Amino acid sequence: MIDVRPFASLGGANHGWLKAKHHFSFANYRDPERMSWGRLRVWNDDEIAPGTGFDAHPHRDMEIITYVREGAITHRDNLGNEGRTAAGDVQIMSAGTGVVHAEYNLEPEVTKIFQIWIMPDVRGATPNWGAKEFPKASKEAGFAVLASGRPADAGSAALPLNVNGAVLAATLAKGQTLTQDLAPGRAAYLVVAKGAATVNGAALATRDGAGIVDEPRITITAEEDAELVMVEVAKE
Repeated sequence: MIDVRPFASLGGANHGWLKAKHHFSFANYRDPERMSWGRLRVWNDDEIAPGTGFDAHPHRDMEIITYVREGAITHRDNLGNEGRTAAGDVQIMSAGTGVVHAEYNLEPEVTKIFQIWIMPDVRGATPNWGAKEFPKASKEAGFAVLASGRPADAGSAALPLNVNGAVLAATLAKGQTLTQDLAPGRAAYLVVAKGAATVNGAALATRDGAGIVDEPRITITAEEDAELVMVEVAKE
């Protein structure tokens, strides 16, 4: 099953400094049909004005992944971590027992991000933060694993997550196709960060999402040059 969620159908809010769209229920947006997708709980599409951001606030027992689409985001937390993550790159924060962090757009232009929350398999883990560059050019069409807690990815260069799931990304030239297997009991959620693509024949435009379940193989074809971000998690 492919559940296409057009960008225009997403909930959201405009706070002036922050324009947010929500693929799933979040803050004041409530839709009982869009609460989560397997262990994926939040996928927010945020635009943050220059010189603004999220002041210090706490999290616990959540895997929080930030994928930067344009601009850059600067992270600081009470554990002493600090870093700037630029467009096309990803950062993770395993909140675990608790962390207080702030995220700011210190750039002269609007920063655009996907913020993704995945429910962890283990509660009370040691908090962790890290960042990774996204391989922006590849000779072969395929997903790069940016962050993962899947046993098959143990020992890889992916950022670690406290969940049997992964965050993947790919760039495709127009007309290029990739395939990805999806094991029984697994679910995926894919968003086209840039461009347009079809997923098993279902059309997705820029910033559209697709919930994918009970599809043993995913075939993605770029209708335009495309940048894709996908989360793969347990279905239950």
